[in-house]
Amino acid sequence: MKRKLNGNDLLEIGYHPGKILGAALDLVENSFDELPAREVLLLMRDLVKEPERFMDHEILAELAAAMIEESLIEPEISLKAEKGDYAVYGSAYIEEGARKQMDIAMRLPVTVAGALMPDAHQGYGLPIGGVLATKNAIIPYGVGVDIGCRMALSVFDISESHFYASEANFKRELIAHTKFGAGHGFHGQYKADHQVLEREEFKLTPFIRNLHDKAYSQLGSSGGGNHFVEWGIIEFEKRDAVLGIEKGKYLALLTHSGSRGLGATLAGYYTKLAKSLCKLPAEAANLAYLDLNSEAGQEYWLAMNLAGDYASACHEVIHDKLTRAIGAEVLAKVENHHNFAWKEIWNGEEVIVHRKGATPAGKGVMGIIPGSMTAPGFLVRGKGEMAAIHSASHGAGRQMSRSKAIKNISREEMRVILKAHEVTLIGAGLDEAPMAYKDINLVMEAQTALVDVVARFTPKIVRMADDGSRED
Repeated sequence: MKRKLNGNDLLEIGYHPGKILGAALDLVENSFDELPAREVLLLMRDLVKEPERFMDHEILAELAAAMIEESLIEPEISLKAEKGDYAVYGSAYIEEGARKQMDIAMRLPVTVAGALMPDAHQGYGLPIGGVLATKNAIIPYGVGVDIGCRMALSVFDISESHFYASEANFKRELIAHTKFGAGHGFHGQYKADHQVLEREEFKLTPFIRNLHDKAYSQLGSSGGGNHFVEWGIIEFEKRDAVLGIEKGKYLALLTHSGSRGLGATLAGYYTKLAKSLCKLPAEAANLAYLDLNSEAGQEYWLAMNLAGDYASACHEVIHDKLTRAIGAEVLAKVENHHNFAWKEIWNGEEVIVHRKGATPAGKGVMGIIPGSMTAPGFLVRGKGEMAAIHSASHGAGRQMSRSKAIKNISREEMRVILKAHEVTLIGAGLDEAPMAYKDINLVMEAQTALVDVVARFTPKIVRMADDGSRED
């Protein structure tokens, strides 16, 4: 039986969700029975790239005309003439590109407030490190590609001295129970299980239903880029009454990753959908938003929350596996996420707070802010600063792009700095070299009004993807 093309095939070659996609799908399903699927796909690819070539085509002329007409439609939504004011923390460390992106975001008609964290750098749409509060609207690229990406920390009843005495064992278990890289997952008897896979949201639409198998296979794995699983030593300089941990140094497990292929695929689909429904000027196109009162907005909201809970489940699986492997007791566990949107009350009204690469830091809210593979990370407690929209940085932030890092940092330079800090590295490319990141200590100094430091984490054995893949 000849394979039929589907909507995902058309999305991959450049079509966007909307009327054009529906019409194109109807044609490929009903008008090309004699042609192989590959030839039809190539034909439809050429059509979406150059519709003017098909104005005399027997079958595609009407669709080509509709495409051209759609491309001539002017943006329907205007930006505000002036941007609103927003708080900036650590402005000396923030590149101009991130500021310009934030300026545009502040001109959206749905924007209520904004803030820029000290680790901010340029991204797509909203800058990484950008916080944006909107009125009843959600921006898929304001959430980000890796939906619900998060940090999770487990503190164990294992002393620093015991860790150093058995370091080889901890390294072996880390390798045995983790898997990294975009597209990578588990198969057969190695697959994990979790109640998140039974969620009704997986049945929300055929598109989301088709992602279930991918989510199942990747459960408990980690992505590429700056995602990691690492052993380290965490030091509490005084007793923390809330966590119930005494002053001292303990072994800890710190993980950073998100919703894997599930989140990335959802982000791509709903960003295209938002762009087809929300016609913004070119400079703001990646900030296309969905009205939360609309069907599309509600659908994305449910999908985003599903991806966020799936990301949490991945961390839970990793921490449970390694906790059992080392036979330890967990004294405390802290988890927080970024690349997400929350319904919160700000200035007396309900708003949608997008934190793209920014950590929630409401009054008393715990968070984890990592540095780099050789720099300390910080367990923090939020102060609930209104000007920052109850937020803080999600890390040190890049000071060097990935391509620049690969071009300017040598393997030997990376080896020397790892040795100086007594860090064992498994995987990772030069794009994740410590020198590619801002100084975490300066970043923390820039946000003393936002968080209190509870403890300091020092990485010791770090595992990252070694295939150059990225999902952050």
